[in-house]
Amino acid sequence: MQKGFVMVDGLDGSGKGVIVNALKKWAEEKQLKILDLNEYCKENNRFPEPEEINDFDVIVSSEMSHCWVGCALREEIVRKNNRNYSITSTAHAFSLDREILYKRVIIPALKQGKYIFQERGVISSIVYQPVQGNIALTEIMRLPGNKLALQNSPNLLIIAQVAPETVMQRLSQRQKHDKAIFEEINFQRRVEQRYNSQWLKNLFENHGSKVIYLDTNFPKTVEETEKEAIKIWEDFLEKN
Repeated sequence: MQKGFVMVDGLDGSGKGVIVNALKKWAEEKQLKILDLNEYCKENNRFPEPEEINDFDVIVSSEMSHCWVGCALREEIVRKNNRNYSITSTAHAFSLDREILYKRVIIPALKQGKYIFQERGVISSIVYQPVQGNIALTEIMRLPGNKLALQNSPNLLIIAQVAPETVMQRLSQRQKHDKAIFEEINFQRRVEQRYNSQWLKNLFENHGSKVIYLDTNFPKTVEETEKEAIKIWEDFLEKN
């Protein structure tokens, strides 16, 4: 059974990218062949065909994707632009982006026994969308892309934990601002409660995921976070 699908999630600015990058460094040190799906999609404006991933050992990906529906999400639907897309439209767009990603890349990679290191995933929809608007969790989980992702849940789910106030400080210091509708302190506080909830942990454990929390609050450095992430991953591999 494939044991190498790692998903990293958490608040915006919680260090998800640092953790995924640490796992990527681990793969580089092992001299594994890596496909950076984000760069591939940006360069080619499409996902690879399943046969294009055959020669790679590791897939590094993220949601939202960087082509097709993912671009519409990033550049239009979740940006602050006063067009106010409905939560239903937003939820369906995330689900479709996810469904394409899984059918084109994630599921073929899982079948081939590859490592997958992914930033964000279906857990983000489960956490964020009921806070964003009036939509039931049951409706979110019924959407095709979300159902597919839960049926192929990560083997290891790392949730980065950080105070919302720290998140807002980190986001304000970024050179590149996403202008996303989610970057508000009260929104982040409500989302934090959901990430830390027992029901969310139970949901993913019931789908076969090992759930680990990684504290990234100050004074922990980037280097310390990277080191801890690799230890979590290596411990998981050793036990599985």
